[in-house]
Parts: sequence; structure tokens; C-alpha cells
Amino acid sequence: MAALSISNVADTEHALSVQLNTPERIYQANLDMKKFHQEVVRVVLVDAQNRCITKADISRGTVNQSLAHPREIFRPVIIHSASAFALIHNHPSGAAVASKRDVLLTKRVVAAARILQLQITFLDHVIVGQAMVGRCGFFSFRQAGLL
Repeated sequence: MAALSISNVADTEHALSVQLNTPERIYQANLDMKKFHQEVVRVVLVDAQNRCITKADISRGTVNQSLAHPREIFRPVIIHSASAFALIHNHPSGAAVASKRDVLLTKRVVAAARILQLQITFLDHVIVGQAMVGRCGFFSFRQAGLL
């Protein structure tokens, strides 16, 4: 039991030390989202070196929709004094593509960040899905030029 506990602590420490500066790393740090059977919106908060401070699940929705508002997204960002954050949500269907609602939410978060002028960087919005032939298991708004 003690060895397993130490192993879990070591894994957690390693995960917290990895820089979340690419969509791939953000995705890898949130693979647990694949197991959810409903949409979950999560915010990953990072420090000035892009290392994870904490993660906060903002909302749980249905099998194909989750409601999130910039107010709930920025609350943990401000409370934890994060330098930057990434928005992540899963698609239980496995399709790692952005819907119109996903694009709208991302635009609202970008607009809210501009209005608040908090000097907090919005790193990316990543959709977690399933890897398929010819496709990776995630969609990055930054890579797609939508952020």
C-alpha cells in the first residue's frame, strides 16, 4: 500500500512539473476526460512557467452538450491567481471536432478576457475525443487558428 501511495504521489508531482505549453501536452494531462459519459467542461490553471496549479471541472452536461459561462470559467482562474489557463471539454461521442456552440463559447471567453484585462493568457481550448485513423484524439482551437 505504501509503495502504491508513493507511486501516486510521484505521478502527481511529475504531472504538475510538466509544462502545458502545447495542445498535445494539455490533452495528455487530461486523458481522464475520455471516460466521462457526459460532456464535462474543465479549466486547467497554470503558473508563469505553464505548470499546472490545479484543475477545476466547471460543468457537467448531457451526452452532447454542456453549459458553461465565462463567469464560471474565470472564477477559479482569479481565485488561484493563475498566470494562464486552458479550457478543455470532452465529446463522449469520440468526435474531436468543434461544434458551433464550442466556437461560440471560445469567442465569448476570448471577449471576456479582453474586457477583464487581467493579463491572464488563454492558452487554448482543447476538445478531448477518441483517436481515429488519420486523426489525433483532440481538437485544438489554437492549432485551428480559432483562438
